[in-house]
Amino acid sequence: MGLKYYCDESFFDTWSVEMAYVLGYLYADGSIDDVSYNRGKYMRVTSTDVDRIDLIRKLLSSKHTILKEVRGGNRKPKYVLQIGSHRLYEALTRLGVTPHKSLTMKLPVVPHKFFGSFVCGYFDGDGCAYIERRKLASGRIGYGRLTIIFTSGSKDFLASLHDTFREHEVVRGNGLYKHSNGSAHQLRYLTQDSLRLFSMMYGGREMKDLYLKRKYAIFTQYFDAKPNVVNQSALTFGLMAK
Repeated sequence: MGLKYYCDESFFDTWSVEMAYVLGYLYADGSIDDVSYNRGKYMRVTSTDVDRIDLIRKLLSSKHTILKEVRGGNRKPKYVLQIGSHRLYEALTRLGVTPHKSLTMKLPVVPHKFFGSFVCGYFDGDGCAYIERRKLASGRIGYGRLTIIFTSGSKDFLASLHDTFREHEVVRGNGLYKHSNGSAHQLRYLTQDSLRLFSMMYGGREMKDLYLKRKYAIFTQYFDAKPNVVNQSALTFGLMAK
């Protein structure tokens, strides 16, 4: 047996804002593996955003080393945190994470109180937001619609996610599409749905130290550019963190 480093193996035993966020991120960019030849069970999370890996490492009070994988061409390096723990593996299994989950995963049962944190974690891993831009007659750049996209190889996961958004009265539009690459699916939401999703994901002061700042900045850029479009009723928590 190799050297065992410390981590908080009870982290996924109790729901919290932090636990839900990390679980959502793992659904996007994490995996678990049962390596029979050395009787090891592992949790693994990867990202090109090293701050996400460092954050998860800190939240789990992990002493494990973050590995850097340098890739060819213009691709960004990938950062990896791998933790060997039977207890973490079993806890994540109970929460619906399975080996080779990308095409078959299902939306877990998340308490309503923590659902926004779970979605924010998933968004930071496999989501994106963008603002449509067009050149005006004056030569200036005009801003159009705000769009949020969630991507997954599992159609069932996204369909259940969309249904839950509708049940919580967060979105009104239909969002499920086949990705152009043919191997994945997407949920896409336009401005008003995106604003309500923003409110749900970032609502609560506890989220301020968790979310990925570069993705959050897209929303604040939109708010600054289109203050007349922002529906204040969608910003339930009035959160404009800096």
